[in-house]
Amino acid sequence: MTVRFKGTELRPVLAEAAANQCRVILVKDQGVYFMAERGESRPDGRRKTIAYAVGCNPDVDAFDDWWELARTEFGGDDFGEFFDLQERVFTRILHSEDDLEVSATATHLSMQPVSAAPAGH
Repeated sequence: MTVRFKGTELRPVLAEAAANQCRVILVKDQGVYFMAERGESRPDGRRKTIAYAVGCNPDVDAFDDWWELARTEFGGDDFGEFFDLQERVFTRILHSEDDLEVSATATHLSMQPVSAAPAGH
């Protein structure tokens, strides 16, 4: 099983990381999302630019749905995994129309660019 990050939502996160010369973080807590290590925050303290995995956004997806998808793919523990923005997969996402698929095993995270999903998916 994998989760998908829409390139249209991920590219602003990657651009923010590039502008701030920092890493990107894959986070699993209240949803599953990427954010820049350093970036602008909203008044409530949450990061302003976040790219949620499709189906794992607590602001739009039902709790039981996003929680189960996140638990199934990434296990029960919350985490933050840091990635260098210079990794080839991020460079490709930043300079293409592709989406990103992320899958996990007990010991590895795998990321691969994929053709963008049709609108509405």
